[in-house]
Amino acid sequence: MSNANTKQHREPLFHVVKRTELSTGKAWLVRGAAILLGFLISGILSVLLTGKGFFEIYEIMFKGVFGMLFAGRLSQFWVFLQKTAILLCLSLAVTPAFKMKFWNCGAEGQALISGLVSMFLMISLGGKVADWFLVILVVVCGILAGALWGIIPALFKAHFNTNETLFTLMMNYVATQIVAYYVYLVGQGSGIIQPVSYGNLPKIPPSDYFLNILVVVAVMIVMSIYLRHSKQGYEIAVVGESQNTARYIGINVKKVILRTMAISGAVCGLAGVLMVAGTDHSVNTNSMGGQGFTAIMISWLGQFNPYIMAGMSALVIFLQVGAAKVADSCFMNSSFADIVAGIVILLLVGSEFFIRYSVKFRTSKKEEKQ
Repeated sequence: MSNANTKQHREPLFHVVKRTELSTGKAWLVRGAAILLGFLISGILSVLLTGKGFFEIYEIMFKGVFGMLFAGRLSQFWVFLQKTAILLCLSLAVTPAFKMKFWNCGAEGQALISGLVSMFLMISLGGKVADWFLVILVVVCGILAGALWGIIPALFKAHFNTNETLFTLMMNYVATQIVAYYVYLVGQGSGIIQPVSYGNLPKIPPSDYFLNILVVVAVMIVMSIYLRHSKQGYEIAVVGESQNTARYIGINVKKVILRTMAISGAVCGLAGVLMVAGTDHSVNTNSMGGQGFTAIMISWLGQFNPYIMAGMSALVIFLQVGAAKVADSCFMNSSFADIVAGIVILLLVGSEFFIRYSVKFRTSKKEEKQ
């Protein structure tokens, strides 16, 4: 009987305790260790699957991303910066909503709808109006389309308290099917719209992508100032902490929700414009390449800090593009790139557990057998 009671009241081997505070430096040491461990595991897995050496794998990745950078050939490097810029733009877009604890999972759809509107205008008005006017129309209407697609779930959340996560996710599927239908009609069943020469964003030396990159850098700076130093940024933070507190101090919560989602959708719309009118000059259901969902993770890992998010975006694109180059050189399935990138990202996400919690092991001596 006594043995049964002893076993029943025995302390667990370990228990999880929420940390009171971990310094910023130590938190980034944990994240850095997770990234290094991810690179180590990904490298070992790549060696086992490809038969190449560990350092050879990362040499292929580096050359796949940066190309002949040190020889002055920058074409691949500009592609890397362009992909990073688009991912960062989408990450910046969802950040205000996330900080408000409005889980906007619809960045993909908001960007796609913007791209669709841009393409529609480029095809419909190309050659019929002055090209400079068409460019302005494409940019303005594309941004407004993204904003509208973001306001729709915000309206239902503000007035009917619907689940914004499910709502925004479903709107991604609606946007994807609308784009698929438009591509089917314009492409006459081919599923492809050939690149359009009208209404495209101007190209600025030294690269075709330089304007896109400059725009996203400007958005990053403005978003940082907006979230940290503006009255609206303060209202977003208060609503995110507690809607009741926000109402108590006189903040119109419904207005903040609608305004913030309009901004979030508008920046997603900007990403769609940059992708369609500035990069692909066409549109399809895979124009955003699933980056709208990756942006959610970038925003969260970056702690809603636009500058940290820029580094996270560059890391993810390096992994995706570099691992894809390894897969091509070894005649492997393209899923290999997703696996390699996924390992590093998974460990980075998992490191947040050790930043927020600590594991305490049982310190009492083992009970002696009776």
